[in-house]
Amino acid sequence: MFCGFYHLASQNHGFGSINLRSMQAENSGNVVPPTSRTSNYVTLRFFDVPSEMIGMNVENNVICNRYMVVFQYGSAVLFNVEDHEVDFFLNIARRHASGLLSEMKKDDYMVKEKATLAEDMQGGADYIVLRHLDTDGIRIIGSVLGQSIALDYYVSQVDDMVEEFADINRAMEKTGTFTMRRKKLFQLVGKANSNLADIILKVGLFDRSEIAWREAKYAEINEYLREEYEVTQRFGNLDIKLKFVEHNIHFLQEVLQNRRSDLLEWCIIILLSIENVISICEIIRDSAAGSV
Repeated sequence: MFCGFYHLASQNHGFGSINLRSMQAENSGNVVPPTSRTSNYVTLRFFDVPSEMIGMNVENNVICNRYMVVFQYGSAVLFNVEDHEVDFFLNIARRHASGLLSEMKKDDYMVKEKATLAEDMQGGADYIVLRHLDTDGIRIIGSVLGQSIALDYYVSQVDDMVEEFADINRAMEKTGTFTMRRKKLFQLVGKANSNLADIILKVGLFDRSEIAWREAKYAEINEYLREEYEVTQRFGNLDIKLKFVEHNIHFLQEVLQNRRSDLLEWCIIILLSIENVISICEIIRDSAAGSV
C-alpha cells in the first residue's frame, strides 16, 4: 500500500542508455517482479530512507514507498520522491548509464489516489486521480511519462537540425551557394535516421502495452495519458520536421553530386586538353625533325 494521498511523478531524461541487467543485479532487493514480457524497463521499490539522507530532516516523516521506473533508452520516472532526494535516486541509474546527455529534461506530474472515486480513474489539469494506485498502474503511468520526456529530447534534437538547414537556406538565398562538406551532410543524415529509429525501436512509442491490453482500467489510464501528453500529435509534428530535414538532405545531396559531376567533367576536359597539347607538341617535333 502507498501512504499518503498525493504521489508526485517526476520524469527525467538525460542518460544515453542504461544497462538494466547490471542495475537489477546491483539492486536485486528492490526490484519489483515484472508482470509482463516487456524488457525495456525495470521497476524498483525503496521502503526505507537511504542512509545517505539521514540528517536531512526526512527521518521523522512518515516513510512512504518510493518507486523508480527506469527505461533502457535513458528515462527515469520517480514516484513519492522529494525534490532533495531526486539526485540520490538518479545516481542509482547514472552508475549504469553508457553516457550522459548534455542536457537533462525534467517534468513533474501529479497522481492522486481517492478510494471513494466512482470510476477507476478521473483526469484533471496536470494530474490524474485513481481509485487505487498499484505497481502496474505505476508501470503504465511511468511508461507514458518516460516516453513523453524522451520525445521532448528528440524533438529538441530535430529542432536543432531544422534550424541548421534553415540557416543554410537563408545563406543560399543570399549567396546562391552553400559551403557544407559532404562529411557534414552525411553526419546529419545519420543523426536524422538514428533519431527516428530510436523513437520507434528504443522508446517504443507505438508498441502495445501488455499490461494495458490485459486489463481495461490500465488501458484507460494509458490512453488518457497519451492523449493528455499529445504523444501521437507530437510525433506527427516531429515527423513533419523530419520530412523537411529529409527534403533538404536530398536537395543538398543532389547539389553535391552535381558539383562532383562538374568536377569530374572539368578533370576530363583538362586531361583531354593536356593530351591534345602533348599530341600537337609531338606533331610539331616530328615535323621539325623531318625538315632537318
